[in-house]
Amino acid sequence: MYTVKEIYYTLQGEGRHTGRPAVFLRFSGCNLWTGQEKDRNKATCQFCDTDFVGVDGPGGGKFRNPSLLSEAVEKTWTDSVEMDQNRYVVCTGGEPLLQLDSLAIEALHEKGFQVAVETNGTIRLPTGIDWSCVSPKANAKLVVSTGDELKFVFPQKDANPSQFENLQFDHFSLQPMDGPDLAANTAKAIAYSLKNPKWTLSIQTHKILGIE
Repeated sequence: MYTVKEIYYTLQGEGRHTGRPAVFLRFSGCNLWTGQEKDRNKATCQFCDTDFVGVDGPGGGKFRNPSLLSEAVEKTWTDSVEMDQNRYVVCTGGEPLLQLDSLAIEALHEKGFQVAVETNGTIRLPTGIDWSCVSPKANAKLVVSTGDELKFVFPQKDANPSQFENLQFDHFSLQPMDGPDLAANTAKAIAYSLKNPKWTLSIQTHKILGIE
């Protein structure tokens, strides 16, 4: 059983694939926060800006098996795209690896999708993922030390980008932490990237554009 908050078609808003059309498959649940505001102050990750609770989003629901899940993703794509090509699905959350497994990935591959995952890196990757983006959180044990992209939300009180620079990722991105200090955090991320060119700046373009 897969519990899904929402499935929708949009443009990837951040990271190395910014601007790429994709189906977003958002799984419910996370291992670093319940998603309830009453629990935020005691959560391992306290700055999450995503609603991943329940199944009430567009396309959300409970899917009994990988086939039904992949069919829902495919329908979201085909209902939105005139020329059916370059199928791409971003599995996100919450923490998608609490649920996403190799069987679901295989079912999505059978529908012609490249499969990306956005994860906090505390759970090992299943086989078959085509693009992995890991976003480490302070005070959470990172078990994924290799992948395509490491995207660090910046700044974090108890973590620094430098502690991740020796990990085996192809790309390293700094993303300014959203919230009331966004402008200051953006300035800090720009300054850090300029001094440390291993890192590139990732901004949340979907929020600027006003899309999902």
